[in-house]
Amino acid sequence: MSHTHIDTLLVANRGEIACRVMRTAKSMGLRTVAVHSAIDTNARHVREADVAVNLGGAKPAESYLLIDRIIAAAKASGAQAIHPGYGFLSENAAFARAIEEAGLVFLGPPASAIEAMGSKSAAKALMEQAGVPLVPGYHGEAQDYETFRAAAQRIGYPVLLKAAAGGGGKGMKVAESEAQLAETLESAQREAQSAFGDSRMLVEKYVLKPRHVEIQVFADRHGNCLYLNERDCSIQRRHQKVVEEAPAPGLTPELRRAMGEAAVKAAQAIGYVGAGTVEFLLDERGEFFFMEMNTRLQVEHPVTEAITGLDLVAWQIRVARGEPLPITQEQVQLNGHAIEVRLYAEDPDNDFLPATGKLALYRESASGDGRRVDSGVEQDDEVSPFYDPMLGKLIAWGENREEARLRLLAMLEEIRVGGVRTNLAFLRRVLAHPAFAAAELDTGFIPRHQQQLLPEVGELPETFWNLAADAWVQSETPLQRADDAHSPWAGRSGWRSGGPAEIDLHLSCQGSERKVRARQLARLQGEELLAEIDGTRQRLCAIRRGDTLFLQWAGELHAVTRFDPIAAAEASHVQHGGLSAPMNGSIVRVLVAPGQAVEAGTALVVLEAMKMEHSIRAAEAGTVKALYCSEGEMVSEGAVLVELE
Repeated sequence: MSHTHIDTLLVANRGEIACRVMRTAKSMGLRTVAVHSAIDTNARHVREADVAVNLGGAKPAESYLLIDRIIAAAKASGAQAIHPGYGFLSENAAFARAIEEAGLVFLGPPASAIEAMGSKSAAKALMEQAGVPLVPGYHGEAQDYETFRAAAQRIGYPVLLKAAAGGGGKGMKVAESEAQLAETLESAQREAQSAFGDSRMLVEKYVLKPRHVEIQVFADRHGNCLYLNERDCSIQRRHQKVVEEAPAPGLTPELRRAMGEAAVKAAQAIGYVGAGTVEFLLDERGEFFFMEMNTRLQVEHPVTEAITGLDLVAWQIRVARGEPLPITQEQVQLNGHAIEVRLYAEDPDNDFLPATGKLALYRESASGDGRRVDSGVEQDDEVSPFYDPMLGKLIAWGENREEARLRLLAMLEEIRVGGVRTNLAFLRRVLAHPAFAAAELDTGFIPRHQQQLLPEVGELPETFWNLAADAWVQSETPLQRADDAHSPWAGRSGWRSGGPAEIDLHLSCQGSERKVRARQLARLQGEELLAEIDGTRQRLCAIRRGDTLFLQWAGELHAVTRFDPIAAAEASHVQHGGLSAPMNGSIVRVLVAPGQAVEAGTALVVLEAMKMEHSIRAAEAGTVKALYCSEGEMVSEGAVLVELE
């Protein structure tokens, strides 16, 4: 096979995956080209590329999903190849075909392979022929309610409804009984239509206590195909993976081989080329079922790289150039254990709703042996409401699982993020949980341990406010006196001749505010607050950024600001009974009209944000007094959408 020349690579993506791909491309001596939306003009992937092309727009549909513009950008920048990353167009057969037709190289499988796996229903039929085990379900053409009702009855509840064209948990819902089926089906269809432009659904048995175990496969253009061990991605919330590890704990070499060989069969059945992942459900009995194939590089590929010592992006580039795979199946290593967590800008206390805003503080954990951070942001970057809220991934490797787990916990202790809510404390609770340490993994892990992983949010204690007051006063920059810069009167430490150093402050944190007195019981040293708490000396991270103090408490950095009573009074003037948008997004459905009586729990408005649907529901029974939004409208966080009486 002839060798394809590639010296310039365009990455048709953003965020951490774009940075990750460009890192390997640069190390191989390639020129890198970034594309970006108008609001991503100063994003990190743009700053790190050799060349950047502005696609305009904000929403993915106006930017990262525009096939013609991306191909034009490749031609204009002299790129011979395009890497799609994950998400966006990575599993879009029309994109792969358009790239081939433009005479460029797609760093992914042939369009025909994407097509074969892109429709989940067609993929199942293909896999059945190839002898790959399947979960019982209905994957047919007919899409009427009656067909789904009959299928669900045959399969037995609970059933899982899934978008035929989908991925990433979009358009995926569980119906526990027939009573829930109609509403669940409609919501899943809408979500699928909005995420993929395709509302077709399939339904399958919801396997109890399943583990999500996936096999990384890799094929070249010469007919060689390998499996690079497996990953366990069972720890998920809302069908989104949160923790991923390799290898899967407790898998016997026999089961690993059986799954690996089934995955290779799946890849060969569709003429696969490049990196791909075959996802399986593994049940308690050790039976495994084909779920789907991701025809791209995955978010969690670093854990596989950590245990095999391979660079999968480098392999993608080599395979695209026409080179054969460099090793045989027998030479694939399985060394040690690796665990990865996904760091998201989101609020775990509020149903994991995505968080937006400026990263006023962002510092990664120290790099070193067995530590890796793949991120897409830097301090002062903006987290916008238009894209997936993942900031990056932390990956730890160890000789064994426990060493990897402890190393990852240490990395989570070191990372500093302030300005947007994140899932950091939640990730730490997952990794520290005894059931996780004991590798008791299945997809119900988070709901089952909800109490410990998502404890009730209490009020911040008195101790916190006192420490905040001390840290605030000590972090104030002294007012310079022109005549004597060293005069004690020039400081704001509350120092008074002959009196105790005490100062009264009005502080605000997490929506509550307090009048506190700084008693100077804790001492700020650089960015650490030294304090005695319950008889033990502790060091808490305390970093002042402008008008905000970021103070560590219970594993999280809390943003403390000076409270302004006048501004607060104006804000609380918003009518009582108003239901507001929990985040920036667009209104996809308005389900009520003014004058309509509603029960508690009735869905009033459906908001779409970050490619997910969120229903705004009535907290109590009442009458709709006014509507302040219409379908298709973009709304910002806190905007009142409905008024109830």
